[in-house]
Amino acid sequence: MNPKIFVGVAAVALAAVLGLLLAGPSEIIKPGDPGNAVFQSIQVELGDIKVTKISQRSATILLSFDIENPNPGAVRVQVLDYQLYETGYSESEQISGGQIGSRPQGMIEFGSNYYTLLGSGSITLKDTITLKNTGNTPELWERLGDGTSSWLVSGDVFYNLSSVISGQENELHFVFEK
Repeated sequence: MNPKIFVGVAAVALAAVLGLLLAGPSEIIKPGDPGNAVFQSIQVELGDIKVTKISQRSATILLSFDIENPNPGAVRVQVLDYQLYETGYSESEQISGGQIGSRPQGMIEFGSNYYTLLGSGSITLKDTITLKNTGNTPELWERLGDGTSSWLVSGDVFYNLSSVISGQENELHFVFEK
């Protein structure tokens, strides 16, 4: 038998498998598709901000966010970027910022530093911030120590449907005061 036939059959089979992978599962909810339920944005709430440890040299702050998926299908939270401000003094002062998770770089992903929320599921994302006392802000350090700090947290959550190839990336901006 001719080996070109085997190569042709293998190429067709590979193309069919690749086509199925790119098409994705049929139960994916697509925004604006009248045949499916309407895709709803995820919901983000500020969980807690607390100073867990303080000394003359440093302070440790625990920050948490509660994220809920109101959709019946899975949603993939790629990254949560945030900025933390202390507002207890005459003007807001940015204390720190950070990110939880990671965004895909290029076509191939190595590792999985993202969070999948199943339909109607929720997750709490936490981050620990360590501040160094420079001695330039004694009022701030006093408020951190006696628990009278006021906080403002702003940022963005980047998410999409259950995979990178199923739907566009969505962004949700948030601002919380506590």
